[in-house]
Amino acid sequence: MDFLKKMLPGLGICLLIAIPAWFLGRLFPIIGGPVFGILFGMLIALIKRPACFEKGIQFTSKKILQYSIILLGFEMNLYHIIKVGGQSLFVMLFTLTTSFLVAFFVGRALHIKGKTTVLIGVGTSICGGSAIAATAPVIQAEDEDVAHSISTIFLFNIIAVFIFPALGHLLGLSDTGFGMWAGTAINDTSSVVAAGASWSAAAGNDIALNFATIVKLTRTLMIVPITLVLAIYTSRKSAKADSNFSFIKVFPWFVIGFIAAAVINTFAPIPHAVSSGLVTAGKFLIVMAMTAIGLNTNLKKLISNGIKPIALGLSCWFAVAVVSLIVQWAGGTL
Repeated sequence: MDFLKKMLPGLGICLLIAIPAWFLGRLFPIIGGPVFGILFGMLIALIKRPACFEKGIQFTSKKILQYSIILLGFEMNLYHIIKVGGQSLFVMLFTLTTSFLVAFFVGRALHIKGKTTVLIGVGTSICGGSAIAATAPVIQAEDEDVAHSISTIFLFNIIAVFIFPALGHLLGLSDTGFGMWAGTAINDTSSVVAAGASWSAAAGNDIALNFATIVKLTRTLMIVPITLVLAIYTSRKSAKADSNFSFIKVFPWFVIGFIAAAVINTFAPIPHAVSSGLVTAGKFLIVMAMTAIGLNTNLKKLISNGIKPIALGLSCWFAVAVVSLIVQWAGGTL
């Protein structure tokens, strides 16, 4: 009961802000509810608030975030993804490697915080905001690290939706070629779908849209091995500084929950209405968590320090887009 009293004020304000952010995200899917949530949170954070809100806001930004990732696993069907997305794995191998290498070297050259560099790297290479959401608790990232990364990824999501179809036509890509390019090089799922839909509307079929979506879902599964590797790295690094450090404490148990949800959805299918409801709940919880992160963000500091993360995001995004095209061209799949 005492726990609830401490958490309710913060949980309540996150919920109240998340509701309009959620509906705005549905009206403007290219932007998405999480972005509205973090923007509203940052604006409201400019107003000084009582200390009683802090516990619940912290809980929402950390624990609620992890619960949301677990619920997202209920939209994954492993067989379908393996069957359709298998051919994209070769391209992904190169784009993932490219993104992390560029993030590492450019991040060091620009003197960007290591955790921000990692988050922008995974956001670019895997699945935008969802990858950042999954990785942040694993590497023990600060809320400002997440805010920098989310805002950077969002910027290039919007740009990609508008320029990718035009560039695809200019380059003479096939429907599947564009689907592969969009699915491997655009950061966020909503932006991949938007770009694929734009291309398909012009093409008069849904080939590019469906192909891009499946490739993107396959790419999303890379959250699991990446977070596990980062968890092991974080545990070893922390163990050097703290002899009492326990890997169990930092192990991303929510990733196991994510895998379990996907396995259940694949081998013991639950009614569509139930799985759809769980996934929708997970997406709403992400909006709540992003709202909490926004509430914990110093907007003035974000603006003053925002140029370097954007430069890093641009470098990663450009490199991934180019490498995806080169690998497809070399394989004769464009």
